[in-house]
Order: sequence, then structure tokens, then C-alpha cells
Amino acid sequence: MKLKNKSSYYTRKVHRYLGILLGVQFLFWTLGGLYFSWNDIENVHGDHLRRDKTYFPATVRLVSPQQALGELQSATQVDSIHSLQLIDLPGSPAYQIRYFAGESASHSEQEDDSHSTGHSSVKVQLANAVTGQLLAPLGRADAVRVAKKTVIAPGTVEKVEYLTAVGAHHEYREKPLPAWAVTFAAPNCTVYVSAELGTFQAIRHNQWRLFDFLWMLHTMDYEGRDNFGNILLRAFSIFGLFTVLSGFALYYVSSPSVRKLKRKISN
Repeated sequence: MKLKNKSSYYTRKVHRYLGILLGVQFLFWTLGGLYFSWNDIENVHGDHLRRDKTYFPATVRLVSPQQALGELQSATQVDSIHSLQLIDLPGSPAYQIRYFAGESASHSEQEDDSHSTGHSSVKVQLANAVTGQLLAPLGRADAVRVAKKTVIAPGTVEKVEYLTAVGAHHEYREKPLPAWAVTFAAPNCTVYVSAELGTFQAIRHNQWRLFDFLWMLHTMDYEGRDNFGNILLRAFSIFGLFTVLSGFALYYVSSPSVRKLKRKISN
């Protein structure tokens, strides 16, 4: 076999097998890219299903947060305050107190949002902002009320679940636990409400679920879906580069135009 023909043969072979290996993944990337670009990300997040946020009137009567903090200090050890927020619980405003007990507040930046993973030392306490009385985490009935207040024209509640742990592929992954999952028949969606924080956390519907599935195929993170720097994705990116380069090489060694040009140069 002549050197030129041998070079063309192996180039074709490399290009063919790389194409087979990467073709399906390239199809997934293309389908995902089309879906991502043709959908409004706000609709994917479910913003179109949510009511506009309401605020407390200036005439609302509240006790001092210090009263609620005093109640909390009487009930448990409080080393330092992480944050204090006024939230809207069904029927009454409430204070959401995040605090440290038995842990140094120097870890607060690292643990700011890690409460959702269950590994944080940040504790949470709800208190009635009108009376200062401490409140228990949200029960089923209150969670359903929060969910109904979140959704525009909520329909029949189909199912209510109490979540204490979720898997890496769950649609509520990396969010505060424990949480209530309230599923409505119309609109067809599930609203997640944090039991301890007392607030809405996420809304999931079919458009988001399809987006999430395509996102997993796009990132090639089949363990947790959100790691955009995993080894598999990096490897396929390099193979993709080789596929493109082998295509250019194949064109070079098999193109009649290139052969004519080389003959002219040699003459």
C-alpha cells in the first residue's frame, strides 16, 4: 500500500470510529442546546406559575425581634446570630432566626447556604412576629397553605410528601431539608416548602424536568447532573476535537483540489 493511500486509509478509519463514538453524544448536545435556547429560562424555573410577591403593610404591628431572641435564649443555647428575617407564614408574620449553638460563628460564610445539605451547624427557629412566641417547624397543613399561596390558581392537591433526604438525581437536590413536597393536579407541578425555614424553596413542573434531563445529557454528569467539569465530559470534548481535526486531515489527503495544487507547486 502506498504511503499516501495508507495515510488516507488510517485517517478515514480514525475519523469513522471517532464519529461513531461521539455521534450520539453530539446529538444529545445539539438537542439540549436547541431546547435550552428555545425555552424561556424563567418559565423553566416556574416563575409563570407563581404569584407576585406580596409585602407587609407599613401598619403591621410587630414585637421587637429581641423578644423572640429572648424566648429562644431561654429555650436553648445560642452562641451567635447568623441572620434574622421577617417572613410571611400562613395567617401571621414570623421571624426566621438562624443561629449558631456550640459552633464558632467564624464558619458562617462557609455554611451560609449549606443548611440544605444537612451538614451545617446553622440552626433555625421560627417565632411569631406579633407575639414573640416560638413556633414549631411547619406541619403538613401549614406547608399546603404556603404552597397554595405561592401558586397562581392552585388546583386540587394530589399528594403531600415529607422529605428528610433526597438522592443526587432528585428534582429537589441541594435544597434545605426537611421539606414538604406539595403536588397539584392543576397546574401540574410540585411545590417544595422548607419545614424549618417556613418558606417556599422551589417549583418543579414537566418543562423543568425535561430541561433537567437534557442538562444531565449535556453535562454528562450521570451521578449528580450539575458537575460541568467531570472527567467524562472532558474526555469527550478532547475526542470531539480529534474528530474535527481528523476530518480536516481527511479532506487534505483525499481532496482532488489539494492534489492539483500540490502538483502545480511541485512543477
